[in-house]
Amino acid sequence: MRLSLLFAALYFLPLTALADASCGGAFSTFKNNLKAEAIAAGIAPDTADRFFKGIRQDSKVLAADRRQGVFQLPFIDFSRRLISNDRINRGRANGRKYDALFDRIEATYGVSRGVLLAFWAFETDYGSFQGDFNTANALVTLAHDCRRPDLFRPQVLAAVELFAKGEFDPVRTTGAWAGEIGMVQMLPRDILENGVDGDGDGKVSLKTSPADALVSGGKMLQSLGWRAGEPWIAEVDLPDNFDWSQTSLDTTKSIADWRALGVTPRNGPLAEGLPASVLIPQGRKGPAFIAYPNFRVYFDWNQSFTYVMTAAYFATRLEGAKVFDTGNPEKGLGGDQMKALQSKLRARGHDVGQIDGILGSGTRAAVRAEQARLGLPVDGWPTPTLLSKL
Repeated sequence: MRLSLLFAALYFLPLTALADASCGGAFSTFKNNLKAEAIAAGIAPDTADRFFKGIRQDSKVLAADRRQGVFQLPFIDFSRRLISNDRINRGRANGRKYDALFDRIEATYGVSRGVLLAFWAFETDYGSFQGDFNTANALVTLAHDCRRPDLFRPQVLAAVELFAKGEFDPVRTTGAWAGEIGMVQMLPRDILENGVDGDGDGKVSLKTSPADALVSGGKMLQSLGWRAGEPWIAEVDLPDNFDWSQTSLDTTKSIADWRALGVTPRNGPLAEGLPASVLIPQGRKGPAFIAYPNFRVYFDWNQSFTYVMTAAYFATRLEGAKVFDTGNPEKGLGGDQMKALQSKLRARGHDVGQIDGILGSGTRAAVRAEQARLGLPVDGWPTPTLLSKL
């Protein structure tokens, strides 16, 4: 459920010709415009007619798109909700079951098994629930909606292309509310560019073949820049006198430099020779991690910082890492308090995006800026103290 269970917009594939595409208006007119665009792109008119003939607007898709409350959870709560002993045990069991397959994926694409197992778990609970929304209706509905047309309009045209190749059925293909298909939830353009017949049966069956889904996921991560043989994240300990303003993806240092500042590992040695950032998702009194270049690839899969942190951490757990030390984080803000904070930050000129109660990258950067201005520890964690001072 790359967008469907939890996740906000994540995988932008900009096409210049579509950047200024219209949205909204009469749904029937919008469909006709999409059909004309597909034909202009080389799709046979009768094929375009058959694809768009039965497309319907889906109000349940729009309701799901607006329902993002789970993102208001802080990292510790979010990770506890998604990671259970059962999920860990089933993940490790699947790692053993498909051992040869994961070895092949790592040899071919350089992606470690824990990474794919974590996505497989979070997206569809290892394939057990892949969504029951009509995919074509979902994609056209979201392209018509004016919130993120630049993401979804290209996906509609990719679905038409898959239909022309006999690999998509606008009537029967189902998946997540945001148009992702299969066990690791790939959008139509993902499938066109990275779909692989992993089991050798001559078809790319992402809904029914773990081999096809996992190999395709590995290829996609490689295409997004995954670096073979490198870690992605690891838990660390930080000294009490650490310079908290250094803790963000905006600050990158060598391992030697971080070590000189007192960063020490909790799960084996740090990866010498790699640039890295130190992250504290719940402030200076909560858990701490060191993030390597592969961690940034996660944001091309999903743009939610909390989801990315949780997926990356879960991947390490599946490969034997210890449970992270929660520490004793300062009390955070509830959803309404976060919205109030975002409003105050916007009033001070910060770009926090939508007032949604979610601690996204824009809000976190604004929090850090205001903490610095007010003389508070610059750890990016919004607290009632910060809210009251604003």
